[in-house]
Amino acid sequence: MKQDTAMVSAPDSTAPDYRKLHRIFAAQSAVYLGSVYGLSKSWYKNPLTNFHFRDDRQVWLQMDKAGHLFTAYQISRYTAEIYRSAGISRRQRILYGALSGFVFQTPIELLDGFSPDYGFSVSDVLANLAGSVLFAGQMLAWDELRIVPKFSGHFTGYAEMRPALLGRSGAERMLKDYNGQTYWLSVSPRSFLKGSRWPAWLCISVGYGIENMVAAEPGKSRGMGYAPYRQYYLSLDVDLTRLPIRNRFLRTMATVFNSVKIPAPAVEFAGREGIRFRPFYF
Repeated sequence: MKQDTAMVSAPDSTAPDYRKLHRIFAAQSAVYLGSVYGLSKSWYKNPLTNFHFRDDRQVWLQMDKAGHLFTAYQISRYTAEIYRSAGISRRQRILYGALSGFVFQTPIELLDGFSPDYGFSVSDVLANLAGSVLFAGQMLAWDELRIVPKFSGHFTGYAEMRPALLGRSGAERMLKDYNGQTYWLSVSPRSFLKGSRWPAWLCISVGYGIENMVAAEPGKSRGMGYAPYRQYYLSLDVDLTRLPIRNRFLRTMATVFNSVKIPAPAVEFAGREGIRFRPFYF
């Protein structure tokens, strides 16, 4: 049973609507500029300076890289679906969507390069590329999305200790406090076992998170009396796009919210912290 990608990969039956395509390009540009402007006001607190590089492969125990991959993937997925309405070919939709997912975050990387607090990160760019490739590669190879990145998050007490770094408002805390974020990869076994009786919508999901990070660098967190560690999760999930929904509006909502993992029991593997069962985790 195909998921929302059936819409992305639908056979071409009409000529391209170039006027609509141009409108999509214009709307994308406006969203890009608005997003970059909003981010520049909320994220970059100090005046920009000369362009420079920064090797940040170790910061936040790579949670920020997971966020880059997730964002690029989701932008690729959504924009590919938007391009479908312009009547361009399936291959063009996939490639334009993937390119959008990568290009959308490029201005952010450039702003980082001019920021005295950050710097242009090659590893961030590679994570952006990985997210776009994860989308396009699956669509070109399988004509559907079998491995779906998802997100879940909750508030922690760390932001109250360092609000300037981890966020003051609810929106800032959800964006900046990596301790409360978990990134998942959800897979329906039915995608790879076509003849099985496993429900197509029921997924196995593996997640990654971190704890005790009150500074971007693990060494600084340890110097402040915290012991950072990684968390790995195993849980069940629901692929909303594989549910037998006939209503068009509800199908659209299922596609939109399929980027969020449903709350569910989970098993946590946390190194020295051992293994523990979470009856309800989000």
